[in-house]
Amino acid sequence: MRFRDKRILVTGSTRGIGRATAEAFAREGARVAVHGRTAEAARKAAQEVGAVAGFGFDVETAAGCTELVSSTMESLGGLDILINNAGIWYSAKTEDFDEPSYDRMMDVNVKSVFFCIKSALPELRRNKGSIVNLASESGLMGQYGGVVYCATKAAILNMTRAMALEYAPDVRVNCVSPGTVDTDMVRLDAERAEDPKARLAAMADYAPMRRMARPEEIAAGILYLSSPDAAYVTGTSLSIDGGTTAGH
Repeated sequence: MRFRDKRILVTGSTRGIGRATAEAFAREGARVAVHGRTAEAARKAAQEVGAVAGFGFDVETAAGCTELVSSTMESLGGLDILINNAGIWYSAKTEDFDEPSYDRMMDVNVKSVFFCIKSALPELRRNKGSIVNLASESGLMGQYGGVVYCATKAAILNMTRAMALEYAPDVRVNCVSPGTVDTDMVRLDAERAEDPKARLAAMADYAPMRRMARPEEIAAGILYLSSPDAAYVTGTSLSIDGGTTAGH
């Protein structure tokens, strides 16, 4: 029970990696706030995972991030750990990306991380807290059809490093860089391919481990970086990618 009575916000936690993370924290005694696109979805997920509260604020805006953090602190009585997991992904070549799509991916994947952290920093500094951001293998290497997504995840990696320098020793700031994870978001993307089964098989075969990660495996890394076991770890990226960034 490493997180007994710790107060934790996990953004984008109604499904996938975020939900697995919220569940893992709750099992270890934490007081968790779940966040999703709608209040209804967030409250339902919170009840199912054993979280204290669920919120549906729009983290694409600075105001929405501030509301989410302040509501979480009011509900939980403070904040000790912030997990920035909210994100979107879809593949498209550069010439097929319009300005609204570009802005939305930047807002969800990068802006939400920056402004959730900014809103939470005073409380996290008081509590000697911890932040874990979700980057990606795509922030460490290029990906065909993923120019904008790769840019957002590379931004998170270097934002993590810079913030770790700014806020040490009071607040630890780290990130996790997953490879392909077996989530509904990944499966929905595969459904857009001409041959969805072949697309899923190719995703699974891409990593040297010859499978996709399970959400629970990414959650385990997030909990490690949030825990006292990682008390001397800050400014780092933990790759959980089945070996994809080791080389091809």
